[in-house]
Amino acid sequence: MTETWDVVILGAGLAGACLARHLLLDTEARVLLLERREAVPGPRQKVGESSVQVGGYYFSRVLDMEEHLLRRHFMKYNLRFYWPTAGRDATRFETYCQSYIRQISNIPSYQIDRNAFEAELLRLNREAPRCRLETGVRQLQVELGEGGAHGVSYEVDGEVRHVSARWVVDAGGRNRILAKKMGSRRPSSLRHGSFYWWVDGLVDVERLTDLSRSEIRKKKERRFQGHLPSWLATNHFCAEGLWFWIIPLQGKTSLGLVYDKTVVDFDSKDVSTPEKATAKVCELFPCLGRDLPYRRVLDQGGFTEFSHDCERVLHAHRWALTGDAGRFSDPLYSPGSDLIAVTNTLIVDAVRADLAATDTPEAWEGRCRLSEQILKSWYQAYLPTYELSYGTLGDAETLSLKYTWELSVYFAMYVFPFINELLVDRRFVLAYLRSFSRLGPINEGLQRHLSAYYRWKKAQGCVPSRTIFHDFSSLGPLAAAEKTFYEVGVSVDEAKNVLRRQMENLQRAALFVVAWTASVVVDDPQLLHDAAQMRALEADIEAHGWDFDVERIRRRTAEAHAGTDGESEPYVWGFDATVFEPFRQSACASAPSSVPEKVMA
Repeated sequence: MTETWDVVILGAGLAGACLARHLLLDTEARVLLLERREAVPGPRQKVGESSVQVGGYYFSRVLDMEEHLLRRHFMKYNLRFYWPTAGRDATRFETYCQSYIRQISNIPSYQIDRNAFEAELLRLNREAPRCRLETGVRQLQVELGEGGAHGVSYEVDGEVRHVSARWVVDAGGRNRILAKKMGSRRPSSLRHGSFYWWVDGLVDVERLTDLSRSEIRKKKERRFQGHLPSWLATNHFCAEGLWFWIIPLQGKTSLGLVYDKTVVDFDSKDVSTPEKATAKVCELFPCLGRDLPYRRVLDQGGFTEFSHDCERVLHAHRWALTGDAGRFSDPLYSPGSDLIAVTNTLIVDAVRADLAATDTPEAWEGRCRLSEQILKSWYQAYLPTYELSYGTLGDAETLSLKYTWELSVYFAMYVFPFINELLVDRRFVLAYLRSFSRLGPINEGLQRHLSAYYRWKKAQGCVPSRTIFHDFSSLGPLAAAEKTFYEVGVSVDEAKNVLRRQMENLQRAALFVVAWTASVVVDDPQLLHDAAQMRALEADIEAHGWDFDVERIRRRTAEAHAGTDGESEPYVWGFDATVFEPFRQSACASAPSSVPEKVMA
């Protein structure tokens, strides 16, 4: 007889194990997990350890894994970014410019040893009477039925088995079984590669120095940084078009180099072994030479290209894709677990509604269509960050502007609706998607603007002349967006009001970014505080969008100044608009340019 299951999940890795756990906790579904590997997790170390707020909340609170995470994994101390300071000894860590958030997040995220976490998820799933895990699966075949009665056949230990499934979900990673079957694979516009490896023990970035242990404890930079251990963060060492991660795990450290192949001048062969990759990162960031060459390598891996897209990942005919089986962008801001979290949440919502049979056919189609639109919007919103402005990783100021903007968007538009479970409420989602559509052109315009600003600065030879320590949250719009973490249990109407206020906050943040870059171009800090200049800037954005045009900036500034007859009305931001002043390099405005003055994105 053919067995019948509510949900058959193809793949028992992170996405599949999480989905099974979620279904078992929040629905009455019977779940079959099919895994091609004989043992899960396998003997190789798994990459993708860093989570951020949405993924961390999903793993800990939604999947009820908080105790395990706190016992077995490190709580993450945000993301931190480092750049060598020109003219200073780059073999000493304390000479590097640093950008970070000093306070640990009130919504914790984690540095996750994937092997240990997935093993615990699967242990809990196996204990559930409504779940079965089959490993060593061969000859897997899926026949999708339009009415939701899908057929799945496979071989285990030489025995062919047939099951019927109301739902089939592909969580099989880059094998992409359903995407291939449906012909729905889509190439990504990103051309990024990576090489990663693991070493024994803890790589503590603060010890990459000649300072004594006492001097490290008492260094004056702690006035800005605080006392929490920097090694708990996902540490990013940055250069133009590339970055290097250092992630702490229990008893070992994850290391990885990610690079945009359209920007950097080396290919995957240059970083194809731990020895080659170590030599490259120590050349780029000499302080790492104090540690990495002497570490024992535990495992390694890499991708010549890792980004991919998919036409659709959730369908009303009761099939779906999650994790790497669907879409993946870039690991820069650790979005992988977020995409799993939101995809699984919407799949579980669909399965629960389907089993309850409460939707009319029209409502069911609408539910699945809206869910797919959310998933596509989340993925596509990431792309300009990685496609248009990856080069800005080479400059502390530009990346800090970029990340402050992006983190403000993330807190308000991703974290807030997720922790309030609003993405499964149609009344909220319609307003949410309208806001997302308004935000898209602003984000894309800012990414192009910052990319062009970086190229202009590079042409001027602008580099930090001293080591700068910058807290991202010192800019008011980001601090305001972070406050949405405490807007919990809100009604739909209250949530729409929060969304409206945060959209105004984000528009303010975007205006600040272009006002700041204009003030650097004309070497005038007072431009930020002049109402006539700001009115001229707003009119310019209305007419020309978010272009970075040096000639137009200077002409606009001069015309606005001439119209005031030397008298200026103050402009009030509502937050401290001077926090980026340590980055200001007056030489940028006066140094001779090696490129035409008009620099367009």
